[in-house]
Amino acid sequence: MEVDGSIKQYKIGTFPHVSLAEARIELAHLKLERNKGICPKQRKDQEKLQYKAEQELVKNTMPQFTVREMVEMYLTEVIEDHWITDARTGERKKVLGVRKPKGQDEARRTLYGDAVRVLGDYVATDVTRKDVVDLVKEIIDRGSNVQAGRVMSELTLAYEYAIGLEKFPSTFVNPALLAKMSIKQSRLKVTSKKGTRVLNDQELKKILAWLPRSGFTPNQKSILYLALWTGCRTGELCEAKWSDIDFDKRTWHLKASKNGTERYVQLSEQCVNFLQKLYKPDQVYLFASYRTGLPIQQKSLTEMKWHLKNSDKVDKKYRSEQLWLTDMDDWSPHDLRRTVRTGLSRLGCPMDVAEAVLGHSKKGIEGTYNLHNYEDECAEWLQKWADHLDSLGV
Repeated sequence: MEVDGSIKQYKIGTFPHVSLAEARIELAHLKLERNKGICPKQRKDQEKLQYKAEQELVKNTMPQFTVREMVEMYLTEVIEDHWITDARTGERKKVLGVRKPKGQDEARRTLYGDAVRVLGDYVATDVTRKDVVDLVKEIIDRGSNVQAGRVMSELTLAYEYAIGLEKFPSTFVNPALLAKMSIKQSRLKVTSKKGTRVLNDQELKKILAWLPRSGFTPNQKSILYLALWTGCRTGELCEAKWSDIDFDKRTWHLKASKNGTERYVQLSEQCVNFLQKLYKPDQVYLFASYRTGLPIQQKSLTEMKWHLKNSDKVDKKYRSEQLWLTDMDDWSPHDLRRTVRTGLSRLGCPMDVAEAVLGHSKKGIEGTYNLHNYEDECAEWLQKWADHLDSLGV
C-alpha cells in the first residue's frame, strides 16, 4: 500500500478462518484508510507498541509476588481450613478447605518439597514453561514419576487461582499449564502403573512366617496383619480410632473412606482377638506415634519397605535379620488389599459381597437401586478368609 512510496505487506487473516468474502470487505476498509493518508501497516505496528507499553506498565505497577507467596496463598485460602472475619458481625468463622486434613498435609508437602524448594524465590510471573519442565524432569529422574505429576497439577492449580484473582497481567499465561502440554507431548510418564500383583498361598505363607521377625515396627506389623484380615487400605488403618471399634458387634466404623462414604468393616474372630491384645483405653488411635500421639503416616510403611529392600545402601541398623524377602517377587503393602479381593473370589465369594468387603461403590444403575450393604455376608466371608489364612499353617 503506497502512502510513503513504499510497498508494505498487511496480513488480513488465514484461510479458511477468514473467508474470501470477509477478506474482500477488510481490503476495502484498508483502501479507505490509505486514501485518507493513513498507512494501515504503520497504524497496526503503533497499536502493538502501545499495547506492549501498557502491559509493561501494568506489570511494573502491579504488586509482584514470588512462587512461595503464591503457593502459600493457594494453600491457606483454598486447600486448608482457615478462619475469616464476618464483615457484618465481626465474628470469626471457620471455613473448611476443599481437601480433608490428610489431603491438606499432602498438598503442602508436595508443593513445598519440590515446587517451592526449586522455584520458591522466583517472581511468579518470571517462571517459564522450561522452568517447570526442568523441575518435573528432575523429579522423574529420581524415580518419583507420580510425585512429578502431583507437583505439576498442584502448581497448575496454584497459578490458576492467582490468575483468577487477577494477580497477574491479563496476557499472562500459566507456565505450569504450558509445561503440562510439553510433558504430554514428550510422553514422559507421570502416573503410576496399574497394580496387578497378587500374592498366592505359598507367598502368603512366607510373608506370614517372616513378618513377626521383619524390620517393620510393631505398629506397622499390626497394620499389615489387619490389612490381610480386612482388605482395608493401609491409610485407613493408620488413622483408625479405638472409639470406632465395637468388640461386641465385631465391627469397625470406618467414617472416612477414600470414596467419601462411611461403612462398618466386619471383623473376624482372629482379628478381634488380635485387637483386644493391642487395646489401650488411654490411647485415641490404634496406631499412634510414640512421640506425637497422632496416627502414624501411611508413607512410613513404604519408606520402611524401601529400607528393608535396600539394606545394603542404608544404615547398618537395617541389616542382618531385617532383610526384605528376596526369594519371591517384589510386593507392596497395597498388594495385600488386592490379594484379599482375589482370595475371596478364589474361595467362591459372590462378586457383590467381595466388592462390599473392599468398600467399593456400586456403579451405574446398580448403585442407584441396590442399597443393600451386605454386612452379614461380609462378616461370613471375612471369617472364611481368616480361617483360610490360619490353614496355611503359620
